[in-house]
Amino acid sequence: MNIRLLGLFMACGISLPLSAQAQMLQPGLWELTSSNMQVDGQQLPDFQLMLGQLQGMMTPEQKAQLENQGLTMGGKGVRVCLTPEQVQTNDIPLTDPKSGCTQQITERSGNQWKFRFSCPKAQGAGVATFASDRAFSTQVSGTFNATGIQQKGSMDTNAVWLGQSCGTVKPRA
Repeated sequence: MNIRLLGLFMACGISLPLSAQAQMLQPGLWELTSSNMQVDGQQLPDFQLMLGQLQGMMTPEQKAQLENQGLTMGGKGVRVCLTPEQVQTNDIPLTDPKSGCTQQITERSGNQWKFRFSCPKAQGAGVATFASDRAFSTQVSGTFNATGIQQKGSMDTNAVWLGQSCGTVKPRA
């Protein structure tokens, strides 16, 4: 398994644009899990398996770096903290502000929003579906270049609100 590929997929999954109106999402701790990850039509191993392998390979310094960026691996996925101020804006920063990624909502229809994204090594489009202010899912597809070769990929992500308290997970600045 290519850890850089998983890292890029995780970054793309977390870079999903989630512009929100004031009541669209609850502030607090969110857990994002991915499934149905494919690269060039081939199914990748289960997200839980890859996440476990990635955690086992990361040094304490790498884990601290992720935590400083507002990401914590825990539970069944990646956890992020959204502040009340972030939820009230039209741009919820689930990505590292220094990542170079841009995003644009192209259509809003009820609880479903279509979007495009562009990152230094990935670009694509997707759909976010909000089940409630405590759960949403996304389907994303695009192209990326994690290994020097242009590839097509897709994945689904589910996000669940865990509660108001973020505990030790720091919000992204």
